[in-house]
Amino acid sequence: MSNDDKNRAIAAAILPLVGGAENISSVAHCMTRLRLGLRDRSLVRDEALKALPSVMGVVEDDTYQIVLGPGTVARVTPEFEALVAEAPQHTAEELADRGAALKAAQKQKNATPFKLFLRRIANIFVPLIPALIGCGIIAGLNGLLINLGWLPGVTPALAATASGFMALIAVFVGYNTAKEFGGTAILGGAVAAIIVFPGVAKIEAFGQTLSPGQGGVLGALGAAVLAVYVEKWCRRWVPEALDVLVTPTLTVLVSGLVTIFGLMFVAGEISTAIGEFANWLLANAGAGAGFLLGGLFLPLVMLGLHQALIPIHTTLIEQQGYTVLLPILAMAGAGQVGAAMAVYLKLPRNGSIRRTIKSALPAGFLGVGEPLIYGVSLPLGRPFITACVGGAFGGGFIGLFSMLGDSVGSTAIGPSGWALFPLLDGNKGLGETIAIYAGGLLVGYAVGFVATYFWGFSSELLEEFNVDTEASAEVQVAAGTPATTPTPTTEPEPAKV
Repeated sequence: MSNDDKNRAIAAAILPLVGGAENISSVAHCMTRLRLGLRDRSLVRDEALKALPSVMGVVEDDTYQIVLGPGTVARVTPEFEALVAEAPQHTAEELADRGAALKAAQKQKNATPFKLFLRRIANIFVPLIPALIGCGIIAGLNGLLINLGWLPGVTPALAATASGFMALIAVFVGYNTAKEFGGTAILGGAVAAIIVFPGVAKIEAFGQTLSPGQGGVLGALGAAVLAVYVEKWCRRWVPEALDVLVTPTLTVLVSGLVTIFGLMFVAGEISTAIGEFANWLLANAGAGAGFLLGGLFLPLVMLGLHQALIPIHTTLIEQQGYTVLLPILAMAGAGQVGAAMAVYLKLPRNGSIRRTIKSALPAGFLGVGEPLIYGVSLPLGRPFITACVGGAFGGGFIGLFSMLGDSVGSTAIGPSGWALFPLLDGNKGLGETIAIYAGGLLVGYAVGFVATYFWGFSSELLEEFNVDTEASAEVQVAAGTPATTPTPTTEPEPAKV
């Protein structure tokens, strides 16, 4: 079977288990998941879906998310879309009516104010990550060339290429913020652009002269949200005949003046405090802080609270050129990899779990932890905890060096594991920075492995899972019952660690 046939077969197997084409309202994918909008959630056959060999788990949020793994999902999604498009949609309206109440109830259940706020934060910043990664890698390459004294005629061009996006990131944040909060996106970008306009250096507010970029992404967030509220007020009160002229003018004018004479100063003070606190914390309590951050990151991810860190990372990158938090948090992924390797050795008879580990480990080394989380550690339970222990020790290792004066940072957010090496930066030489980060990964791998191997399994857990799954499946099929394998719980989306 060719790869195309294989991917189409996976899509064809999934489609009837999610209610058929008539039940699909939207199709999208991220790095590891097929994300489906469903008209009627009750039509999904969860257990049968989880039992498919290609499915590593499912996650419920605003969309129904099927974990297929990196690479696979990008190839299966077009085939799935084609199958949906080919199928008749005669009962779509009936399904929509039948599922409306259920969908509303599910949405209400998940729509706590705090979760909605974090989801909006993610929707604003996550689309910026590809540009942050690309520009960050170019910046790292440029720094290497400068240190080596190579291509002096090219490095200024590379510097401009890498820095252009960061110089205007406030504009993109303002644009996305206005779009997310229901305003006109370009007006949000226009107001946020005031923050980076060089002419603000001629303005004095709160007894000090403003500087371009003061307030950064936090100021852009505040300015764009204010612009949305001003725009909505104008839409209610301005006559329709004057709306096209008055509304955008008042939106930019009012929001712009408040930004200049208030938000830039306040957001600038907050941004400065964030940077100073992060540096102080790692300089004075680096080992302990790194231990806590590295150990608690996976649980934070499972609760969806990691999204609150996105603007903090972005603020640190904007201020200092790199975020000192991401390399520490990336150690959670190292602990996960070490734990998975221990599980592989502890369950020599369970071919199903061992195959999952073999297929997911390459992605885990590159910082994509979902397949290992949902396919291995969470279903088993205790290995998830021991993976956190590995992350804690790896984070403590990097934090210890921060106390000794060696800051390790990332010039972009998004990747971790080995994929973070091209983005590393710090206050010392690149070689030293790379060595410290690599040392943290090794500590995370080793402690995650040892903790899982010796304390990750009770005797009951070993007895339950260290079995020949293929033989068990044959016996169950002969008896007329479906074979089962441990299936993941449904939790919020983790970061790629």
